[in-house]
Amino acid sequence: MPIQVIMPQLGESVVEGTITKWLKAKGEAVKEFEPLLEVNTDKVDTEVPSPASGTVLEILAEEGKTVRAGEVLAWLQGAGEPAGAGEPVSARVPAGAGEPTWASKKGVGVPAPGIEAATAETPARGRGELGFISPVVAKIASEQGVDLFQVKGTGQGGRITKKDILAYIESRGPAVARPVVAAAMTPAAPAAPAPTVPAAIAPATGPIPGEIVPLNAVRRAIAEHMVLSKHTSPHVTTVMEVDLSRVVAHRQANKDAFARDGANLTFTSYFVAAAAAALRAYPIVNSSFTEQGVLLRREINIGVATSLGEAGLIVPVIKNADGLSLLGLARAVNDLANRARARQLKPDEVQGGTFTITNHGVSGSLFATPIINQPQCAILGVGVIQKRVVVVSHPELGDSLAIRPMVYLTLTFDHRIIDGAIGDYFLGKVVEVLQNWR
Repeated sequence: MPIQVIMPQLGESVVEGTITKWLKAKGEAVKEFEPLLEVNTDKVDTEVPSPASGTVLEILAEEGKTVRAGEVLAWLQGAGEPAGAGEPVSARVPAGAGEPTWASKKGVGVPAPGIEAATAETPARGRGELGFISPVVAKIASEQGVDLFQVKGTGQGGRITKKDILAYIESRGPAVARPVVAAAMTPAAPAAPAPTVPAAIAPATGPIPGEIVPLNAVRRAIAEHMVLSKHTSPHVTTVMEVDLSRVVAHRQANKDAFARDGANLTFTSYFVAAAAAALRAYPIVNSSFTEQGVLLRREINIGVATSLGEAGLIVPVIKNADGLSLLGLARAVNDLANRARARQLKPDEVQGGTFTITNHGVSGSLFATPIINQPQCAILGVGVIQKRVVVVSHPELGDSLAIRPMVYLTLTFDHRIIDGAIGDYFLGKVVEVLQNWR
């Protein structure tokens, strides 16, 4: 009998993934547990092993397709079965059907279990039967004036994926002037004259000069997530500066001891510790906005943005960061960052974050206004640490000039949840912890 290759659930909260590469082609032999394909989930590439030894009979899910856990990705012919034991019986495929059904040597005319559900053509949907529509698909439909009832879904249960709506838009030609739903609800009116478009901003009609660089899975995920965040949350940013004299002195005195314990004591560990302390003091910053109310998160799981070079960035998460010592945080930061750059993270290790830190100062940036990592409500930006001349006040000696290691910190927050005062209190707590480090 043919053997199903099923899309696994690659993490506790991971329900779908995008196929980035098939490592075996149709007709190729594969051994049990040998990597068969690569799947990307939340910018993490994971190899899916073959469930058995045999030959690839058919690949049902092409590269670039997003599939849900439990879907059939391919069919294998088990090792040792006679050739043709799992060949498609095209005569039994009704006109217009999706993938062919299969017959085994012992059961000609009987489809393999579960194959119809995975491959039959999705029936036409009636009004009110759209099912789940992701925010990305809904946004594209709104902007392009697409009636989703006209789009054929190829996802599980006929769900409309981003690839489906983009294919529909491409096949239909230029976008309509306004959404179909709005046109259906508005009485007919004389057409208004088209506005004159200045020549300087008129759309190009010929080939676009330059080179198109295809989007990889990571860059596409970043783009979608950033646009979604800006459309979701009203962003506000507050800026403060910190004197890191005590942190620098502590790190200088302890980095060799940490190294003997197998940890590189970076400044990031101090910022994570300070953020965890501030989140305990102001738990509203450790929350998410929902239509039912503000969801306060019990766990403090801090994500640390890590650059992957030209490939983009990824945010591995330190779970229960408030329960770790500085040594524990240093080890976690080192481990996650190293495995992120080596593409060895697991899907669960980029899930469940409640707050994010991005250290943009590593490239020399003074301060920035980073975008919130949804569904979180705030993100801390850390600038470059610089020695600057500052005024130091002493209760007995008065004011004096001194050279101190200074850094700008920014907190970008969701104004639906956090007001300016609370944002400042939170960031002030971070500053207090760092400037009074013990």
